[in-house]
Amino acid sequence: MGPKSIEVKPISGALGAEIEGVDLSKDLSNETFDAIHQAFLDHVVIFFRDQHISHDQHKAFGRRFGTLNIHPYVKGMDGHPEIMQIVKEPEDRINFGGGWHSDMSFLEEPALGSILYAKEVPPYGGDTLWANQYLAYETLSDGMKTMLEGLKAVHTAKGEYSERGHSAQKRSSMQVATAGDDTPSYEHPVVRTHPETGRKALYVNPAFTEKFVGMTRRESRPLLNFLFEHCTQEPFTCRFRWTKHAIAFWDNRAAQHFALNDYHGHRRHMERVTVDGDRPF
Repeated sequence: MGPKSIEVKPISGALGAEIEGVDLSKDLSNETFDAIHQAFLDHVVIFFRDQHISHDQHKAFGRRFGTLNIHPYVKGMDGHPEIMQIVKEPEDRINFGGGWHSDMSFLEEPALGSILYAKEVPPYGGDTLWANQYLAYETLSDGMKTMLEGLKAVHTAKGEYSERGHSAQKRSSMQVATAGDDTPSYEHPVVRTHPETGRKALYVNPAFTEKFVGMTRRESRPLLNFLFEHCTQEPFTCRFRWTKHAIAFWDNRAAQHFALNDYHGHRRHMERVTVDGDRPF
């Protein structure tokens, strides 16, 4: 048990917990930090409500977990390149993150996780969903697990961040660069072992996974489509209703997420700090 002041309250059967009794604007004791870290590993995504943090405090919390990422395509804040502002203006049609994905799986060392802070939320809508990829792996048949063991897949930003890609679409308050033909691809295991928990998780996602290594795209497509559909089934998910000044921190090594785009005509403004991870194994 951690400090008595911290309460960890699961929000669904699959993953996700709200943490009460923590003020992230204050210096966290090692004991409190360890309790938060354990809840993060246990529940895959953790939430805090009513947090009033500065940009420096946001970054400092992230740095307790690792170095901070500067996104290769999305321009960070002036003076705070590690903070990405995710803004949808009332007139914007397309939101950012509006499809199932695992952040930055197109890098050689994908993100450990992201810490998303709500600055302005619409009166309704704009929820985020997460899907537990440990459960996605564990519910596969033994035959499927055996087949996937040792398989690798190609991950790239080419699709999402190309000129026609969802993530590269013009938005009035975000500067996003497009990924060119020279965009690198990286090979990651289809089943990854979490470096801290030792548990196995499915590690493919529809945004950035192109094909299996050693196979054509056409050959890869049926099995990838099955896995994409399998790994985001309703029983593996939780859904978070944002409130102003809420924070979500998810473990990118064991979750995918999806930002709903159901609040047209309203503004939504979030700030994201992303913690660097390591090479999947």
